[in-house]
Amino acid sequence: MLEGFTPWPEEFAERYRAAGHWTDENLGEFLRRLARSHPGRTALVAGPHRWTYAELDSRTDRMAAGLHELGIGAGDRVVVQLPNVPELVTLFFALFRIGAQPVLALPAHRSSEITYFCEFTEAVAYVITDTHLGFDYRELAAEVVARVPTVKHVLVAGDPGDRGGPGGSRGFVALDDVRGGSLPGLPRPDPAGVALFLLSGGTTGVPKLVPRAHQEWSYSGRAVAEACGYDENTVHMVNLPLSHNWPLTHGLLATFHAGGTLVLAPGPSPDESFPLIERERVTETGLIPGAALLWMEAAEWGEHDISSLRRVTIGGTKLQPELARRVEPALGCRLQQAFGMAEGLCGFHRPDDPADVVLVSQGLPVSPDDEVRVVDEDDDDVAPGEVGQLLARGPYTTRGYYRAPEHNARSFTADGFYRSGDLVRLLPTGHVIFEGRVKDQINRGGDKIAAEEVENHLLAHPNVREVAFVGLPDEILGERSCACVVPRGTPPTLAELTAFLRGRGVAAFKFPDRLEIVEALPVTPLGKVSKKQLVGMFG
Repeated sequence: MLEGFTPWPEEFAERYRAAGHWTDENLGEFLRRLARSHPGRTALVAGPHRWTYAELDSRTDRMAAGLHELGIGAGDRVVVQLPNVPELVTLFFALFRIGAQPVLALPAHRSSEITYFCEFTEAVAYVITDTHLGFDYRELAAEVVARVPTVKHVLVAGDPGDRGGPGGSRGFVALDDVRGGSLPGLPRPDPAGVALFLLSGGTTGVPKLVPRAHQEWSYSGRAVAEACGYDENTVHMVNLPLSHNWPLTHGLLATFHAGGTLVLAPGPSPDESFPLIERERVTETGLIPGAALLWMEAAEWGEHDISSLRRVTIGGTKLQPELARRVEPALGCRLQQAFGMAEGLCGFHRPDDPADVVLVSQGLPVSPDDEVRVVDEDDDDVAPGEVGQLLARGPYTTRGYYRAPEHNARSFTADGFYRSGDLVRLLPTGHVIFEGRVKDQINRGGDKIAAEEVENHLLAHPNVREVAFVGLPDEILGERSCACVVPRGTPPTLAELTAFLRGRGVAAFKFPDRLEIVEALPVTPLGKVSKKQLVGMFG
């Protein structure tokens, strides 16, 4: 068992195996089974590349053999920092097949985070692209190699540049050259063992590492596919960074479990995504609210045929009801909301959920064995329908972070529930409505203001495109409230927003004390609005 990995107690493991959630199949075997079941079906489309399941499996074998020849093997950690390129999918399954463990960094990470990931996991290799969005990752890799002696290999999707060299010499090697012959007989990766490391979604400090096992992480994708009604005709386009857990489970794993087609887009802008939807007849995709806004505006021009879309799933941050009402008329497809976390628990609306439930809630947990509690500050269950902190336990929710005993003591209850830090309430149907974060409250002279409540009201103003409501330090009140607004058209004034809120019956203590007009809301590397940065800018 990997040091620092918290396993499920045997009574839970037996329950999940008996229910059929966990199977005796690792993720390398999962792809092999798909290739045998429907070899000629298109698995992956990325740029000019179009690979069947059989072709993807064959490419995976050759890359796995090449990695093995470099000396990368079972239990080795490999930090992976790639954009949405086809090599990323091949690399995932090649590492799974030899028992090595990818540590999934994001394209936005830089030296501080990457050096930490490599040092903390004692990574033996670092995988990058050559350049992306004007940034040369080879220069970043050179810094990392100089600082972290365990990193023996830098593998580059693209041109390795003048730092290229033979494997083992800490030279840079083109990922296309990491191809071996036949894969030798190797010890079989344990389905109960760690498959990969995801990054926590925290907004402060360096992200914690979330170890995910083959059987439970694979099940999360199968449960999503079943909840969303995926089948072999599903064509899912991923336009968010694939190294996020959401695109990986909702996109890659769920689509592959159903035998559908995964389409990789370079980014979420309409210019990048709409032509792909038209060409590939995409049926499903996922967006964050900011990108959904751009899509709704671009769809008015009708330059591309996006009528193949059956459903757009919006998550990452809460889609406010005022915006949710606009999605289906603008895009001509069904809206589905979703929630999820790298630690495990995720939820989606079901195809037959009523429209009023879809507008106000963020989904229903995907597994019948997901356990959800909503508790107060003393860990006592709140009354039905009341707001409290979301706790989760289940067949794909981790039991602990990697090598973080002190943090685990705070983040998990004694009986294994994960403390999400999200404030939620439950509908009688079990659908979850997110109301903010435990710490996303403004304490204004003793009056507690839930930021998302005020944000939802302000989004209804015709001149407010996006908004973040934050608390700024104040010597008298402790905190004063500030509305950071991305305007639509003429920027609103503070007086106009106050009058608007008053007209909607909002309590006066919730009116913003201050207004800041911004061109865009800052986000963390994981794509969440960074209220910490806003406080730093205006506090």
